[in-house]
Parts: sequence; structure tokens; C-alpha cells
Amino acid sequence: MACRFLKVSTSGYYDWAGRSPSAREVADADLTTTIRRIHADSRETYGAPRVLAELRLGLGVRVGRKRVARLMRADGLIGVSHRRKRRGWKPDTATHEDLVKRQFRADAPNRLWFCDITQHRAKDGWVYCAAVIDAYSRRIVGWSISDRITAEIVVDALEMARWRRRPEPGTVVHADRGAQYTSWLFGHRLRQAGLLGSMGRVASSVDNALIESFWSTMQRELLDRTTWDTRAELASAMFEWIEGFYNPRRRHTSLGDLSPADYEALHTAAEIAA
Repeated sequence: MACRFLKVSTSGYYDWAGRSPSAREVADADLTTTIRRIHADSRETYGAPRVLAELRLGLGVRVGRKRVARLMRADGLIGVSHRRKRRGWKPDTATHEDLVKRQFRADAPNRLWFCDITQHRAKDGWVYCAAVIDAYSRRIVGWSISDRITAEIVVDALEMARWRRRPEPGTVVHADRGAQYTSWLFGHRLRQAGLLGSMGRVASSVDNALIESFWSTMQRELLDRTTWDTRAELASAMFEWIEGFYNPRRRHTSLGDLSPADYEALHTAAEIAA
């Protein structure tokens, strides 16, 4: 009946039904298997652009963007998207001038750092994470996790960054006007290390957009995807995500689809050779 309705010969139908998969279908099946593995290795967070970057840069596969998107769509593979949230806090008076003015690029490591705090709830309480990100490579160079939001948490993150990177005096450290960053303790540590403090305008998250973007990534790719039973479990996941995935492996479109660690290694080697 179907053959009569579609005006297809019976012999033509059986020829189609018994035909082996085409070379294109076989290639698509193999590529889909590779895409599944890349998506799984990204903790199911990569969409088509980053999967494409991993195929081209990581595996040396020559493939088009639309083909990757089509195969991911057919296989039900999607990246993690972001849901915006409103915050109801009032910033403190600035203790430093804005030395950045929304210029989020640096021409070398340890020239410009951004700082901020985020929070997330486990079933037994809140966990707070302070971080320091280098504008040059988008690498998290210092972080601190605590169940209390005090000035000490931001100072600990700054001290880790100083210990790891050994910045020269004059490095600009930009933050918002949260009470922890306007505290005497944080300002004292900046002056003690010869670092230059910088702060954005009142109630303007855009002035600190680089690290706000990092928090957004952590929120959608890690924090919002699981219900956390304990603060210890949540704190351990934050640490592992930063040091085990984000810094060494996660690809950034702003870095030519390289990870922060690979970007620094590539450009440091080029500078040494020059």
C-alpha cells in the first residue's frame, strides 16, 4: 500500500530496505560516537561551538560547524544554558578608584586581576567561594572556600594568588564594593604587597564583568545541576571543578578555544622563543 501511495516499485523498495548504509551515514555514526565522548568529558556542558573546537583543535578532525550541530541535535546532546538571577544587595562606598574602566584584556600575565565572591546553598548551609582571575588567560590564580563570608575569605584567595604567581608591584586588583573588599584588612594586604586596588561604580556588575562571567559559568555548569547534601560535598566539587576542569581543560572562545592553562603555556613559550 505504501509503495502504491508513494508510486515506488516493489523491487525498488526492497532494494532500498536491503541496501548497506552509505559512506556518509557510516561517517556520521562514527563522528556521533566521538561527539558523545567529548560531550561526556566536558561533564555534559559543551554545546556545538566547544565540541567543534575540541574536534578541530584537540583531535585534528576536519568538520563543519553545521554538521556538528546537526548530529548533536539528532542525538539529543545539548550544552548547559544560563538562567539569570536578580541580586538584592547595596554596595559599600568605594575605597579605590576605578583603574580598569571595563578594559578586560591584559597583554601579559599578572598585570590585571579581578576578584569576587559567590555563594551556593547545600542542604546543611551556605558555602562561599572567593576567587581571583587573571585577565590575561582567564585562569583562576587564587581561590578560597568557607562557610562564613568574612574579610578573611577574600584575603586567603588573594594570598593564594600571590603565592602562586609572585606578581610584581603594580599589579591591578579590581573588585566590587562588597564589604569584604572595602575592609581595612583587604586594603592593608594590597598595600603590603605593592598591589594597586581598583573598584567599579556603585551597583554596576558590568564593571566586574570578567569574573561575573566566570561565576555564571560555574553556576550553570556545576552548581545548578545538582542538589548538594552537605557543605563539604559542595566545597569539594567547587575545588575539583576549578583545578580539575576549568583551569586545565575547559575551552574559552575568547582564548581561541584554548583552556587557560594551554593559552598561558602557548604564549609563554612564544615569548621565551622571541
